[in-house]
Amino acid sequence: MQDWFNHEGHICIVFELLGLSTCEFLQQNHYAPFSLEQIRHMAFQLFRAVSFLHRNKLTHTDLKPENILLVSSDFNLEYNENTQRDEKKLKSIDVKVVDFGTATFDHEYHESLVSTRHYRAPEVILDLGWNQSCDVWSLGCVLMEFYVGRTLFPTHDSQEHLAMMERVLGPIPAHLLKQTKKQHYVHNERLKLEEDISRDTYIHKHCKPLKEYMQCSRDDERQLFDLLSLMLQYDVVRRITLEEALWHPFFIPIRAKKKQCI
Repeated sequence: MQDWFNHEGHICIVFELLGLSTCEFLQQNHYAPFSLEQIRHMAFQLFRAVSFLHRNKLTHTDLKPENILLVSSDFNLEYNENTQRDEKKLKSIDVKVVDFGTATFDHEYHESLVSTRHYRAPEVILDLGWNQSCDVWSLGCVLMEFYVGRTLFPTHDSQEHLAMMERVLGPIPAHLLKQTKKQHYVHNERLKLEEDISRDTYIHKHCKPLKEYMQCSRDDERQLFDLLSLMLQYDVVRRITLEEALWHPFFIPIRAKKKQCI
């Protein structure tokens, strides 16, 4: 906070002036994905920022591209031969996390429904209770969106959302389905699938197994998808923490650069 003032009975808070959100930038750039190096740089910053929150017993609960702002939106135009159009290339990929309106301390009451739909963790949908690891799931969805240029789970329906998760990540573990309060989503200890050909077609059109999104088989691409698979674990006990994620091999180039600067 840089300043505050009272305007007609409303307390207004002044923050630093930042650039576009990553969501707005993607929209204005024809949904062209970020490069792997850009994703690495942004992810490292995001993980450090949100792990700081987690160390201080705070969960953001609404991490999404709209709440990740570029420090500067300055760009150069470069011609992309693959898409045959000019695309914006950011001069700086520094980002900051904003909007703590629904951030929740560990000791505070936890609303049963948190996060914006596309970034909502399975434990929230299944009403199993949630903790800081729901932020890890959200960031996994965000990084995939940066990588492909569109949302990983394009739906507004919980049943369809869970079905999309299974299409991308495999079956939801039976022990989680046993525990859910949403038993209308379950049949014979499996996710209940509606007999709807149009829905099945939609899911298969828009979702595929996680590794099939990989655009090439370079080591750094494999490292990114290994990290994503650890972030998008159904069971919060198996989901990686952000402190652990910062030491994943995907970030070796950044840590190496930091050592050289010391």
